[in-house]
Amino acid sequence: MEAHDVRAALDQSPIWTTEDGTASFWRLASFNEGMVWVGRYSEESPWERHPDADEFVYVVEGQIDVIVLTDERPVETTVRAGSIFVVPRARWHRQIARAGMMQLGLTTGRGKADLTHKPNRSLKTIFGYPLVADYRERLSTIAS
Repeated sequence: MEAHDVRAALDQSPIWTTEDGTASFWRLASFNEGMVWVGRYSEESPWERHPDADEFVYVVEGQIDVIVLTDERPVETTVRAGSIFVVPRARWHRQIARAGMMQLGLTTGRGKADLTHKPNRSLKTIFGYPLVADYRERLSTIAS
């Protein structure tokens, strides 16, 4: 158990940065089957969804517009600094960030998909996720 300094994390190398440099993300801690992260980005994020769990978002600086696709229509909500937003499980969503925006997020469960089918993380990061529930047992038999 340990405390995680969000501002100090930003002094480290991000775990992922877009090719054009408009977005960077840092992993703060593991949480269940997901992670707590902090991100700085501008412009629009790709459409994505998290099939297994909700996504928690806290805007530290700036503001974002979150667009969530519901069964009836897209719902757009402005989230300002100091506010939180919870994206419901399995809902397609995207965020439009203003310049200078920083957010802290919590994503649990496995699975992330986007409508563009463009890779949104490096192969190194993808291979870090367990592909089967009993991966610990399988790995322990190899090490024996």
